Amino acid sequence: MPIPILMPALSPTMTEGKLAKWLKKEGEAIASGDLIAEIETDKATMEVEATDEGTLGKILVQDGTEGVAVNTQIGLILEEGEDQSALDGAVAATPNPAPKAEAPKPQSKPEPQPTARPEPAAAPSNAKASGRVFASPLARRLAEEAGIDLTAITGSGPHGRIVKADIAGAPPGGLPAIQAPAPVPSLAPGAVGSYTEIPNSTMRKVIGQRLSDAKRDVPHYYLTVDCMIDDLLKLRADLNSRSPEGAGAYKLSVNDFIVRAVALAMRQVPGVNASWSDEAIRRYNSVDVSIAVATPGGLITPIVRSADNKGLASISNEVKELAGRAKEGKLQPEEYQGGGFTISNLGMFGIKHFTAIINPPQSAILAVGAGEQRPVVIEGALAVATIMTCTLSADHRSIDGALGAQFLATYKKLIEEPLTMLL
Repeated sequence: MPIPILMPALSPTMTEGKLAKWLKKEGEAIASGDLIAEIETDKATMEVEATDEGTLGKILVQDGTEGVAVNTQIGLILEEGEDQSALDGAVAATPNPAPKAEAPKPQSKPEPQPTARPEPAAAPSNAKASGRVFASPLARRLAEEAGIDLTAITGSGPHGRIVKADIAGAPPGGLPAIQAPAPVPSLAPGAVGSYTEIPNSTMRKVIGQRLSDAKRDVPHYYLTVDCMIDDLLKLRADLNSRSPEGAGAYKLSVNDFIVRAVALAMRQVPGVNASWSDEAIRRYNSVDVSIAVATPGGLITPIVRSADNKGLASISNEVKELAGRAKEGKLQPEEYQGGGFTISNLGMFGIKHFTAIINPPQSAILAVGAGEQRPVVIEGALAVATIMTCTLSADHRSIDGALGAQFLATYKKLIEEPLTMLL
């Protein structure tokens, strides 16, 4: 009996994903531990290892297929001694989302349907003539939510099965997309009003949904402080000059000091290390700091675990390593899921001041601007100092204004007296 390959759940919240690429071809031998496919989740593209041995007998979900539900069969492995004939019954009984490929040739007569399943995996091409409409469960749900009549849609899946892509292209009421008014002819590149559409990746869609939910549902408030960082810059230069060569080398950035200061401030003001639920405020026992990293696919927040127990050099090297793998889409779920607080630093782009959107379920995020020389008054005299503006966005349900102010004051003191971070 062929062994099914299932769409894996690569994170606790994953319900569906995109089969980005097969790394094995039909007919290739597979050993346990071999990399067989790349799966795109809402945060990263991850490689999937085989857990069984045999030969890749059949690919059921093609490269580029989106909306593949967790535990859906995406392929079949032939065990030792089995040949292609063993696939016949297994393929007929396997429900799958439709790949973005050519539909199979119509069959002269309907296939027999398994009696144990109320909805067959593949419907005959004349199914609508008999009054039945064959659609994937996801397509049915999307059609119901959008008020679309499935009987008026021509499916693009195997044997006319309606899939997610058909619903996305259908207007309310269920009229087929081909009956919609003809699109306006595209304009020549460079013409006024011309544009290029870039399809949203799974990651970009989830980011958009989460940020919309956070901005709409979380009662943000904002607190801003200006930090003098001249002493910090001097200490940074001194420490970098003492870095050893080879093993143990480091190159500290201002951001490394910020991570360290945030972690120590969270330890001293633990109330900000929290998340909100309707039943309780959850305060975390470990200080895990998320760092916002821009990647080609969107923003991701790798986590420095137990950051309050790590020195500047350790934080520096860890952040560089995590950020590098984040940009390559190689982070594991446990490396970006969780965390009690996020830092978003746009100082390297010359941004003086901004406010950031909270990253649920966390309750706070610190937006850090660029350090720049500004006129200041020190002990009644006008002077010039390097100032860095930092703004805390906090969830008022779990962090009261006074608590947020206490945290920010503690953070400012650490930044302005950086030697205290070395103790």
